[in-house]
Amino acid sequence: MPSQLGPIPEPTSPAVTRSMQGNRGKNTEPELKLRRLLREAGYPGYRLHWKKAPGRPDVAYPGRKVAIFVNGCFWHQCPHCQPVAPKSHSEYWQRKFELNRERDERKRRELEEAGWTVVTVWECELRTAAPKVVDSLTGLLEMR
Repeated sequence: MPSQLGPIPEPTSPAVTRSMQGNRGKNTEPELKLRRLLREAGYPGYRLHWKKAPGRPDVAYPGRKVAIFVNGCFWHQCPHCQPVAPKSHSEYWQRKFELNRERDERKRRELEEAGWTVVTVWECELRTAAPKVVDSLTGLLEMR
């Protein structure tokens, strides 16, 4: 499938290169934190990036049909903290964020159509309100 983004622009500095190379798709710091908090709250037994669930959620409780996505604020353009988009190559980044949001919505829709409850946890929420996030998730998991 050809990229809808076009070629990746050249980094503007060695620091940008190092920063981008340090980004991960799985087992990010916010994901690890949420998983630790869920275990501490008494909810182990989740599956990570479970292939049998549409959209491969970051954390899935198959028996309860609960899917959790842990979104990085920058990459998914968080509606809470509204991170600033890069000034260099702005057209590229605008399109990248648009495609990310479209993919997120498609994954959510596929899971909901399959009868799953979908929760998105934002990186900033885990930094500023982790106990509230965990309370909300454990309440949901209790009901399911």
